[in-house]
Amino acid sequence: MKQNFSVTAICKFIIPSLIGIIIFMLPISINGNVTIPIAIFSNWLQTLLYGYTPAIMLVIISITFLGTLITKVWKPAFILNFPFWNSLFNVAPAWFIIRTFGFLFATVTIFQWGPEAISSENTGGLLLGKEGLLSVLFSVFLFAGLFMPLLLNFGLLDFFGALLIKIMRPLFKLPGRSSIDAIASWLGDGTIGVLLTSKQYEDGFYTKKEAAIVGTTFSIVSITFSLVVINTVHLENLFVPFYLTVTFAGLVAAIIMPRIPPLSKKPNTYYGEKEAATTEVIPPGFTPVQWGFTQAVKQADKNTSIPAFFLDGLKNVLDMWLGVAPVVMAIGTIGLMLAEYTPIFQWLGTPFIPLLELMQIPEAQAASETILIGFTDMLLPSIIASGIESDMTRFVIAALSVTQLIYLSEVGGLLLGSKIPLKFFDLVLIFLERTIITLPIIVIVAHFLF
Repeated sequence: MKQNFSVTAICKFIIPSLIGIIIFMLPISINGNVTIPIAIFSNWLQTLLYGYTPAIMLVIISITFLGTLITKVWKPAFILNFPFWNSLFNVAPAWFIIRTFGFLFATVTIFQWGPEAISSENTGGLLLGKEGLLSVLFSVFLFAGLFMPLLLNFGLLDFFGALLIKIMRPLFKLPGRSSIDAIASWLGDGTIGVLLTSKQYEDGFYTKKEAAIVGTTFSIVSITFSLVVINTVHLENLFVPFYLTVTFAGLVAAIIMPRIPPLSKKPNTYYGEKEAATTEVIPPGFTPVQWGFTQAVKQADKNTSIPAFFLDGLKNVLDMWLGVAPVVMAIGTIGLMLAEYTPIFQWLGTPFIPLLELMQIPEAQAASETILIGFTDMLLPSIIASGIESDMTRFVIAALSVTQLIYLSEVGGLLLGSKIPLKFFDLVLIFLERTIITLPIIVIVAHFLF
């Protein structure tokens, strides 16, 4: 039965949702670069705190380690009896080990103690330097966490969920609301997509399978970072065909990946065995727009407290700062050390040489060394490829590095640090599958372009 809502209830849906769209999704061009307001806020804070954020992140990582140690050893009631702190600090032994390594690596990097292999500018320094990833994530987490309730709590996802069911479900085996994750990633950053996905999964809007699919398929690289990649290989004049190629290859991968293991094998159950928080069935007598609007206003009308809004946002920030940062530091540093100081990625790339030669890619041996190194950091393949002479080869390497999507120094580390049910070997397999699926598509396009 259709309902009549008060103007106040409708405004509760429309106004916060519009503010959320503006903050997370409104493209703004500044000095020729396309960005979004939340990225502008983040950059402003990074500039304001330039040089201080590595020390701040060391404190945050140390708090996580010490809080976990205290919880595991002394089991204090003030942590165990408070669900938020219990979920944050009372983790499995494997995560305690990872947090310990994150703390040790961060300490070594900041104070330049111990082996240079840990603290060099290409390993720990790449993550915890003045302009390192964790310095960037500090401000991104702050603003994304505080403002995320605007997207999650006021009906926007309910509205788009009803609107896009008939597209997202048959194509990608996902609820319609996942489209917002993809848009926020595309215009902002893959990290924002992971954070949105993790939060919705914990709140019962995604099953384990859906959360894993969204996190590994739709936490796509932003337009801005794609521009950085193509500039690194000196092909900025080809940005439009490059980004169209990346988008097309990514869509093909997004259709195939949910239908093959490991994603197809993930259970369709909810976090903590919760019941589904919403249904995708549109009742008789409603159009998708009408049903989406009804659900959105109902959801928005539940929010009656401004302090509760900010408390929810603050919990998001702490969850990201304390829960994710140590994992990114630990896993990212180990991956970068392997890339920088061992020939393992050269060895792993060797089987690709015959395939690249079959595809008639010039300088196949040099290209093979870049194919798997992107698992550690997305920019590494393009940095290595910048010395390759062939424009076609550099184009293929740059496009492949973006479509592979899973890299430990950012999205991969965030996925492992989140509640999304993905293990390290899941990410390895997904990375390889995305490589195999998207490489032929990119090569075919490259042959037309060059």
